[in-house]
Amino acid sequence: MLFPALARGQQNLQFSQYVFNMLSVNPAYAGYKEDLYLNTIYRKQWVDFPGAPVTAAVSVDGVVKSKDDRVGLGLQVTYDKLGPQDATAFYGMYSYRIPLDEDGTRRLCFGIGAGATQYAIDGTTLQFNDDGDPTIPAARVSTLIPDARFGIYYFTPRFYASASVMDLFSLYTDPTRYYWKGYQYKTIRKTQHLYLTAGTVFDLGENFKLKPSVLIKEDFKGPTNVDLTAFLLIAEKLWVGGSYRTGVRLWNKPNLPSYLDPLDAASAVVEFYANDRFRIGYAYDLTISKLASAQSGSHEISLGITFPGKRTRILSPRYF
Repeated sequence: MLFPALARGQQNLQFSQYVFNMLSVNPAYAGYKEDLYLNTIYRKQWVDFPGAPVTAAVSVDGVVKSKDDRVGLGLQVTYDKLGPQDATAFYGMYSYRIPLDEDGTRRLCFGIGAGATQYAIDGTTLQFNDDGDPTIPAARVSTLIPDARFGIYYFTPRFYASASVMDLFSLYTDPTRYYWKGYQYKTIRKTQHLYLTAGTVFDLGENFKLKPSVLIKEDFKGPTNVDLTAFLLIAEKLWVGGSYRTGVRLWNKPNLPSYLDPLDAASAVVEFYANDRFRIGYAYDLTISKLASAQSGSHEISLGITFPGKRTRILSPRYF
């Protein structure tokens, strides 16, 4: 009580298989595969740790058929639970895809997303010392808050670069929205996030390709997170790879203690394409921070299904 402080934890959703779930990172990705694409993902973080994050997401996206397929549309629903708090979000995505060559294999895409998140806290799951504590709700309370996101996505058959800003309304949302039925929950208020990511594909032989990528996540308050990822594609069927996630100090943040441990996790990831339409993936995160002894790692599974339409031309391979 004598030394009040503000604690900030993991803010936005986190996926080790972000490369296969790019719509959760950038709305401008909508329509990239051009065929209708359905993606689902489930993540259980820090197994055996009480109240650890559990995250699920379902998304679908495709292009509006036209002469040069300039418009992409997407829809995403996410659910994120952390202890007594949960958030359910619904977003619609729109991307305008400018072709930079005659075949449309190189494009510069601009995307926006708009939706709302329902934040909730279940008071029945909380433990308290004093019966009838007025700061703890007697049941589940929730509120609905609108938000938006914006992104730019550039791709060629062998390279992509992406930049996006999430939670655009977080700085302008009326603080009174976080007063629910007399309870104050401004502590769960989101902050803006910047995502920068890029990746490429190299041929290593007739049946092998290497796909390295990097993802930088910045919330302008906590540590800057960097994911370094590399995959080996075998016979166009099996992706085998891993990633290393760590925190870095890109610039001085006055409110960020210097003693924070930058280590986070190392991940092993496998993606299997049963055919051109169906993909299944699994990732296991081995925590390498000081939290390692308090939990049993993180599990993440994803499914992707493509629904091809009638086409008059052959698409170049979609590696991202």
